[in-house]
Amino acid sequence: MPYSDDFTGLTPDQALLKREAHRFAEEVMRPTAAALDDLRPAEVIASGSPLWAAFQKAYQAGHHLRGFPPELGGPGLGPVEAHVVAEELGWGNAGLSIAMGVTAMPFRFAAMNGNPDLMREIVMPFVEDTEGRHIGCWAGTEPNHASDLILGGYGQDTHLDCSAFKDGDEWVIRGQKSSWVSNGTIATHALAFLNVRPEMGMAGTGIAVVPLGLPGVSKGPPLNKLGQRALNQGEIFFDDVRIPAHYMLMEPPYAFGAIETIMAGANAGMSTTFSGVARAAFEEALAYTQSRVQSGVALSSHQLVQKRLFDMFMRVEASRALSRKANLRLGSGQPTVHYSMAAKVFATRTAFDVASDASELCGAMGMVKGVLVEQLMRDARASLIEDGANDVLSIAAARQLLN
Repeated sequence: MPYSDDFTGLTPDQALLKREAHRFAEEVMRPTAAALDDLRPAEVIASGSPLWAAFQKAYQAGHHLRGFPPELGGPGLGPVEAHVVAEELGWGNAGLSIAMGVTAMPFRFAAMNGNPDLMREIVMPFVEDTEGRHIGCWAGTEPNHASDLILGGYGQDTHLDCSAFKDGDEWVIRGQKSSWVSNGTIATHALAFLNVRPEMGMAGTGIAVVPLGLPGVSKGPPLNKLGQRALNQGEIFFDDVRIPAHYMLMEPPYAFGAIETIMAGANAGMSTTFSGVARAAFEEALAYTQSRVQSGVALSSHQLVQKRLFDMFMRVEASRALSRKANLRLGSGQPTVHYSMAAKVFATRTAFDVASDASELCGAMGMVKGVLVEQLMRDARASLIEDGANDVLSIAAARQLLN
């Protein structure tokens, strides 16, 4: 029997939403990810690449507006509905799911600012886009600063290296963001974390929306990675890039506090995506062991295989439960940082462990390029590091609990 995914507790409308998201993941994301996996990074983002057709279909389906309110074209999803959709997209492909999730960040935070000029110049062109022409990225990570943004405990002399200073009615940006910026080399806009008050240390961080077609912006080559090859990542350089004053969305001391909220949302989102990855790996292992005959019987007839399948099932269901709790707390405004961190750590570790087990249960076929479990294992490996390395998140979450 195939794995019957759990619809318990979903309303008919939520179940329909889940089926529609699953169809998109199955019909668009999986074939696109398979086609992109063997391409060189420059080919992934080249004109005519399947990546662009996938972005276009995602925008036409409204997936880029999942976090927007109905008055701005969003579907008005509640926490459960958002979790259901995001898990299905993660089931489809982790890299494309992350790309389609992060694309909204600069525009969503600009919309939250409420400035009418920002709405006209930045937000509405994205809201009205059905072709995937406006793509966002989150320019936080730097060559010397990544997980340390989460952990804290640094002194006054520690701050981001990419800086901005006020010059009349403009901000001038100097520095770079690292190779790990998701959508970095294809993005048209960035949500950028910038050092604007170095004497305040990390508390001197500002948050700006930056159009990446401005003079002084340049980009490095796309990163060549082990996994998540459908997710474009790369450096962004700022050489005296000038933005209007109202593009600085938040200044010190308020901006650094918002980073915690942003990270909580990112961690909760990662937990949902990789709960989907874990489920995908379990499904593949279950189907293979039931169909593969060895010594005259199906692999699933062996007790050791049954035990491993049950262990995988438990971890997948536990991952979903913790992920959903973190997302529900996030959506309700409850204190959530340590829940988001716990969900991210648990779900990504589960995804890697279950994908590794699935690969092993598939025997030699589990190591063959083009076989889904091989790709899932590579995609899951990166998740232990991105959006905060799991060890660092664990220490930060422990401090939250102690406080």
